[in-house]
Amino acid sequence: MSLHLTNITLTYPDGATRLTALDDVTLHVPAGTIAALVGPSGSGKSSLLAVAATLITPDTGRVVIAGTDTAEMTRAQLTTLRRTRIGTIFQQPNLLPSLTAAEQLQVMAHLDGRSPRAARARALELLDAVGLTGQADRRPHQLSGGQQQRINIARALMNDPAVLLVDEPTSALDHERGTAILDLITTLTHQQATATVLVTHDRSHLTAVDQIAEVNDGRLDSPALAGHR
Repeated sequence: MSLHLTNITLTYPDGATRLTALDDVTLHVPAGTIAALVGPSGSGKSSLLAVAATLITPDTGRVVIAGTDTAEMTRAQLTTLRRTRIGTIFQQPNLLPSLTAAEQLQVMAHLDGRSPRAARARALELLDAVGLTGQADRRPHQLSGGQQQRINIARALMNDPAVLLVDEPTSALDHERGTAILDLITTLTHQQATATVLVTHDRSHLTAVDQIAEVNDGRLDSPALAGHR
């Protein structure tokens, strides 16, 4: 259930030349652990997250998700992999205003062919896990920003992903709510045994993660244990 990015290089066209976004990056994230990516804007963090999500194919290197090497997969196979093995938590929850909290999650299960009854049961289980027991039938306008982000987290876990990719989940929250969200992601990473990659600018929360890697100019420092940096 781990994530392995090995010797990843990614370039983009830049006039007559190419711009290097990622330069020989290697990152291994075991199941049940969190790797935090930190660094300035434009350093390559978002590109690395996109490669891990299989949204961008690197020029060189290997992306292995839960033992599956993605290099030879077709576009359709990659789509299925993203739906079933990768969960993504975005900066903004982007909830559908007409759907209840439970329905936001059930849509994900519907795409995967799960029965409505099983989908409802899994949605309620996850809403309970993120502290939203009793909120299943509320719509986004009836919930706080922190509660909406909790739904965002639960939705990403709906199809039992092996890999969880988290992009600045606290950017729209105050410090107290941001701390609660990152504590929740840490707890769920351990409970669900996901390999979690967290992109963040907020270094105050990094004691909760297992390894920290600094991204600068497309290069990744050797990840260090959170307590040793």
